[in-house]
Amino acid sequence: MNSSLNAMEVAQMLNITKNTVYEMIKRGELPSYKIGRKIRVDKSDVENYINSQKNTFISNSMASFESTINMKPSSVKSGEIIISGQDIILDILCKMIESKTKNIRTYRSNIGSYNGLYDMYNNKVSMSSCHLWDSETDTYNTSFVKKLLPSIPCILINIAYRTQGFYVKRGNPKNIKNWNDLSRSGITMINREKGSGVRVLLDGKLNSFNISNTINGYKNEETSHLSVASCVARGGADVGIGNEKVSKQVDNIEFIPLQKERYDLVIKKTDLDNPVYKSIVYILSSKEFKDELEGLGGYDLKDTGKIVGQT
Repeated sequence: MNSSLNAMEVAQMLNITKNTVYEMIKRGELPSYKIGRKIRVDKSDVENYINSQKNTFISNSMASFESTINMKPSSVKSGEIIISGQDIILDILCKMIESKTKNIRTYRSNIGSYNGLYDMYNNKVSMSSCHLWDSETDTYNTSFVKKLLPSIPCILINIAYRTQGFYVKRGNPKNIKNWNDLSRSGITMINREKGSGVRVLLDGKLNSFNISNTINGYKNEETSHLSVASCVARGGADVGIGNEKVSKQVDNIEFIPLQKERYDLVIKKTDLDNPVYKSIVYILSSKEFKDELEGLGGYDLKDTGKIVGQT
């Protein structure tokens, strides 16, 4: 039976507001139905929407998407800032950019870190968030930026640190504690899509521990932390991987911490002469931005706004 979601669950799955969900339903972009007086949306319809929107760009203006037009530009246009990434932090950043700069519209590209850097190389996005772990150096992001944006000098500004770990059912009935447990018989996992930071982390760990990727469920994919946690909560898998913050949003989920990741924003050095990008760098290091993130909870903000890497 298809899983049914309420408006708030859809909003969390898409990293948007509940009002935006209602607007999408009103415009016919998202199928829905009523149970009593409550609007419900099938999870499969949300997933179909996500798949249809890959590599399109969704406005995050202060009008809360009311004038959104899905776009697939060949390059970033003047007066636009397109930020690639999936964390709700980027919604806050977009809102602050629009409130503090004139004649700039911000857009979000809701794709994973690897594909975001690739699109940045091809000038399809202005900046990309990144949380890619390099198993060879046990470091985050810098080596991937060098590989995916060759000969393009960039700076990496820290947004936050997030804790990644396992989502298991409350009580951890299968006693899953570490990476090696994924290969145990009787364990089924739910994976993330290729190009996501979680998928890169998983594949790196499997390689480091010489674990075969023939794990039960390895080929079963979801496109967000929330979808992974929800799958585990309803018994679709025994374990998934995601960040700690999302685990607190899903009932019947327990979080097993494994690794703290560095979540950065990548900006081309050539863009830093542009007053708009100077304003963005200032926003990232501002007390106002940090206060907004502290209000969300679940993030380590010790280096927020600091340049933590260069290429």
